[in-house]
Amino acid sequence: MSKAPKDIEKYQGHYSEDGLWGKIAKVAKKAGSKVIYAALILYYILQDENTPKKHKAIILGALGYFILPIDLLPDFIPVVGFTDDLAALIACIKSVYECVTPQIKTKAANKLASWFTEVEHISLED
Repeated sequence: MSKAPKDIEKYQGHYSEDGLWGKIAKVAKKAGSKVIYAALILYYILQDENTPKKHKAIILGALGYFILPIDLLPDFIPVVGFTDDLAALIACIKSVYECVTPQIKTKAANKLASWFTEVEHISLED
């Protein structure tokens, strides 16, 4: 897997809710269920009023990075185009892991299942 970009918070300005949902709609099948699941986990943590502001800043940066069409590995490159996005999303999840509740996992899994028919089981540890 690719490395996550350093200073992920600098990508906060690229985040918007419309931008996130637009990106997911555009690339969901190409990016794959693991990338989308990680983005959904972070989105639902971001929406939780109990999430500390310092964690929200990191999440905004990671989701902003995901939304960018051109990043360390441009998304249009077959096979590897989303590995840097996944690395950034997973690194972010690890840094805010205490905010990942069973309810957030369930919301993300349910949303993911509504888009991907081939998802039997997915976890953050996979």
